Amino acid sequence: MTAIDIAEMPVSEKLKLMEALWDSLSAPADGSFESPAWHEQALKQAEGDLAGSTARFVDWVDAKEQLRKRGQA
Repeated sequence: MTAIDIAEMPVSEKLKLMEALWDSLSAPADGSFESPAWHEQALKQAEGDLAGSTARFVDWVDAKEQLRKRGQA
């Protein structure tokens, strides 16, 4: 399957494909993928920010732009 094949699929089929891919990635059969050590700390920080009402939410379009700029620096 190529990117062109995917681009030509109806949205309903793209969603099915995305769900199948996510299921495959989220539960690898061999257990070979382990979250990085920093991930748990980042999640705890985010939970604390939410609990303390200090979390700052950013629109996805703005977040992508910020990440792109960060990558260019």
